[in-house]
Amino acid sequence: MDFKEKIRVILDYPQEGIRFKDITTLLQDGPAYKAAIQEMAKFAADKQVDIVVGPEARGFVIGCPLAIELGAGFAPVRKKGKLPYETIQAEYTLEYGKDALAMHKDAIKPGQRVLIADDLLATGGTIQTTIDLVKQLGGEIVGLAFLIELTYLDGRDKINSDYDVFTLVQY
Repeated sequence: MDFKEKIRVILDYPQEGIRFKDITTLLQDGPAYKAAIQEMAKFAADKQVDIVVGPEARGFVIGCPLAIELGAGFAPVRKKGKLPYETIQAEYTLEYGKDALAMHKDAIKPGQRVLIADDLLATGGTIQTTIDLVKQLGGEIVGLAFLIELTYLDGRDKINSDYDVFTLVQY
């Protein structure tokens, strides 16, 4: 299946010069959504994944069905202050300032095999922060899986090259 055909590109959103990749059109197509998740699951099938970790919010849309497909658990990564239990956090740099992501401190047990999943690999900042959180908790990262990679933003180069990275679609 050509998944690019299922992803709508919106010009000049959220600002002029941006070609926004809108996955809602893929998500609305049940067979295409299922096929995308199954293709991502093939990448992780032999990795003995215990838990899938996904950053909010679109990482939930990819990570949760992927976890179900793999028979694994799911742990969310959220903005600081959004999780109800005790958390750990890691800061990352934005274009103008800093922000922080958080996970429950008991989301991952030391030694668990972790697949990090998200809809998009762009600059790599969110994923590197997610990697830092998983490492703080003692998780063993067995792969990174993305629906889309924007190769021109070099996000893959900004994350540790030791990780096995899968992207379904590249722009």
